[in-house]
Amino acid sequence: MTKTFILALSLLPWIPAFLCKVTTVGEYSVLEGESLLVPCHYEPQYASYVKYWCQGSMREFCTSLARTDDPRSANPVEDKVSIFDDPVQLVFTVTMNNMKEGESGWYMCGVEVGGVWSADVVTFTNVKVIHGMSVVNSQVSGEEGSSVTVECLYSERYREIEKKWCRSGDWSSCVLTGSDGSYEDTSVAISDDRTRTFTITLKDLQLRDTAWYWCSAGQEKIAVHVVVTPRPSTTAVPTTSPPTPTQSVAHLPPPISITMESWNTHSHILETLVVCSCLMLLVGMAILVRKLWKLHNHPYLEQDPVLGGVKLEKGRINNYSGDIGNSAVIFPNRQSQDVHIA
Repeated sequence: MTKTFILALSLLPWIPAFLCKVTTVGEYSVLEGESLLVPCHYEPQYASYVKYWCQGSMREFCTSLARTDDPRSANPVEDKVSIFDDPVQLVFTVTMNNMKEGESGWYMCGVEVGGVWSADVVTFTNVKVIHGMSVVNSQVSGEEGSSVTVECLYSERYREIEKKWCRSGDWSSCVLTGSDGSYEDTSVAISDDRTRTFTITLKDLQLRDTAWYWCSAGQEKIAVHVVVTPRPSTTAVPTTSPPTPTQSVAHLPPPISITMESWNTHSHILETLVVCSCLMLLVGMAILVRKLWKLHNHPYLEQDPVLGGVKLEKGRINNYSGDIGNSAVIFPNRQSQDVHIA
């Protein structure tokens, strides 16, 4: 019973480490010469506690590099190692600048709990400082006719090595930096700052420039995808200009739609026109028939059935007041030239 109690007391300082955690990513890789940023998250009850960053794989033998209660660890730009705590977001961030190959190894995010019966709350991460290349954006895009910029990063050992920019699958397309660390033509420009970045600017992009490319330094290379989008169409929709004073515009009335209501309204006018037309036609026909009848029954002339001409009607000669000798008689043929008076 006594041994069990002693074992429980010995494990008591480690209980908070299991129940209340600090978390971060288990492994980081960083190019030599670049900066490392590590976020360490903690539980709300540790918001006011001191946080620290140390190097080592064991808690008891960890070398402290930065603490939140040390004002010398507060400048992430100038200091080699800095630490910043944000109790609102419950995270403290560690920054290590200009990483060297010898700085690879295990590091620890810790919250200093203190006390005899309490152990600090910590978590470990493995940092690897590597040689090679990386890129700020692995895919860039630009509009046809514009320019895009690609930033390629390299580790310190490639500082003096010639840099290349190549179209993937076509090594003959590679352009190289000269002795001054630069190259430029009508389509591409390269500039190497001789620290850890060289910049490629693609000019006057064409649709055919869409492809995979390589940033290269020595035997190291990294892929970049360039996408060129078509230029937006600038064709304007034609607009109708107002007529000039010399133009004449005919304004026609809208067509009249015939509906059942309008037809009923004007049908009586059509009926009246039809009746009037029929009456006028009948009157005209009656007048024509009367004239023909009078002409056929003339009281002074009758047709001679024998001679085929005409003769004066018997009994009317004495009443004719005209002079027969001076009268002209028209004969339809030679045989009817003799006139017989009964």
